Amino acid sequence: MSKDKDKEKKHKGKEKKAKSAEASAAPVELVADAPASEDATKGPSISEKEYLKALAGLQIELVKLQEWIKHKQMRVVVIFEGRDAAGKGGTIKRITETLNPRVVRVVALPAPTEREKGQWYFQRYVAQLPAAGEMVLMDRSWYNRAGVERVMGFCSEDEYWEFLRSCPSFERMLVRSGVTIIKYWFSVSDEVQEKRFQARIDDPTRRWKLSPMDLTARSRWVDYSRAKDDMFAYTDIKEAPWWVVDGDNKKLARLNCISHLLGQFPYEDLTPPPIVLPPRQSDVGYVRPPINSQTFVPGAYPK
Repeated sequence: MSKDKDKEKKHKGKEKKAKSAEASAAPVELVADAPASEDATKGPSISEKEYLKALAGLQIELVKLQEWIKHKQMRVVVIFEGRDAAGKGGTIKRITETLNPRVVRVVALPAPTEREKGQWYFQRYVAQLPAAGEMVLMDRSWYNRAGVERVMGFCSEDEYWEFLRSCPSFERMLVRSGVTIIKYWFSVSDEVQEKRFQARIDDPTRRWKLSPMDLTARSRWVDYSRAKDDMFAYTDIKEAPWWVVDGDNKKLARLNCISHLLGQFPYEDLTPPPIVLPPRQSDVGYVRPPINSQTFVPGAYPK
């Protein structure tokens, strides 16, 4: 019995050490398992009813902000960065859900082409900047160089340090030219990230979100932490500071981020008055073609 206890003690000690390490050297292989909650069980929480009510109110305010940006001919860039599965995409979706895509658009650039690799680094991002009366939400941005490119070795040491030197100047130049830059970093704990990765595996509609790069990034957790710390040290500037969003509870993260975004503008309610519909044109003299001359979508529902 004493031998069994000693073995159990040693096993628990090893398990404790493994958990305390922030990353492992080998890539983590995730397998389908029982569904797990995507949010942490600790800390503050909010009911679905409270969340939906608060979100609906914030989305009304976002419409007002949209009209204000359009009216004032502002140029706004909102950058979303952070850990994989930290909640950036979900927050962006809730922001844009009720907004006009001609005023508020999302930019999520793919990996650079061979031609783009030969350009000035910021060049392809400059092409996506907003015109007057627009707000651009960047789902990842020029900060790829300080994160994934740095950790995965996609850029040279010289390119990396040049980015850290030039990025603050680049952003200050944009601010001086009238562009408002708001930067959010979504933080998530290792435990919650793993639950969300597992949930993506279990859900066929979201499995595409889990790329091989995400798994490699998770196995290099500490490297990404160091890269993020260095990035903050160089680019957390007064003209465009970093705002950290606690993403362990995705509902609260969305509400807190949207609320904070709204608070960055002294917008006013420019909602137009209710529209009175004009009377419909009379159909005198119009003959509709036979209904069987048109090809309709087959009625697959209700079954």
